[in-house]
Amino acid sequence: MRRSKSDYVIQTVTNALRLLEEFRHAEEFGVTALAKRLGLHKNNVFRLLATLEEMRFVEQCAENDRYRLGTACLGLGQAFTRTRSLTRLARSVLEKLALDTGETAHLAVLDGFTVVHLDGQAPNHLVGTRLRIGERLPVHASALGKALLACGDPAEWERVDRDFIRAGELRPSTEATITDRDKFFEHLRGAAGMGFALDIEECASGLCCVGAPVRDANARVVAAISVSAPVFRVGADALHEQVVPAVTAAALELSRRLGAAA
Repeated sequence: MRRSKSDYVIQTVTNALRLLEEFRHAEEFGVTALAKRLGLHKNNVFRLLATLEEMRFVEQCAENDRYRLGTACLGLGQAFTRTRSLTRLARSVLEKLALDTGETAHLAVLDGFTVVHLDGQAPNHLVGTRLRIGERLPVHASALGKALLACGDPAEWERVDRDFIRAGELRPSTEATITDRDKFFEHLRGAAGMGFALDIEECASGLCCVGAPVRDANARVVAAISVSAPVFRVGADALHEQVVPAVTAAALELSRRLGAAA
């Protein structure tokens, strides 16, 4: 009988990766804080940090003895972007989309019930939407997440309903976030019909966003592209007349590059 991969898991490696994941939440951590967050003894955390520091995945700040991510993490992130065909093919699409709209463009994928931003391109505005590369957002509160769900596998809706919504995870990010189950699925059906999704101050106050799905050669939704902008600069008319066509065209272009039929 074939053994499960979980039978081969090395706990020390798991703990080291859990430690690195904590730096999603703060720029720096001390040994005591990390031990508390991980539920590990301080001696164990110190040994993990010493090992990671030796390999340049973390570095210790001389000013306060806390730890932060090291240069090896940056190298891995750049290698991920460089070697993934999706991000490689999307680079020029994102650059053109940001140039055409004058707003921030992002590429993202679905990971569980969160959206992970793989790459992005910012315009030259002094006031604009910051890049979120590497960051995660809840799937229900972003145009990217809603586009991925709405236009993706319908079976995924059942999993979202069972494991996310009924678990009470439709939490508000702003007053505009959709937190009602029926309204959320109504919104997804509308987005599926239009081929794009909108987020009007649902993720962050003062921010609007348009997201459209990207498909591969098998017509599967594998990613989404978006443009986000301050609402004071992009009103409802400009959003629908200028941003929506630009985003959907960019998503279609990237889909074509991935082998999707026209």
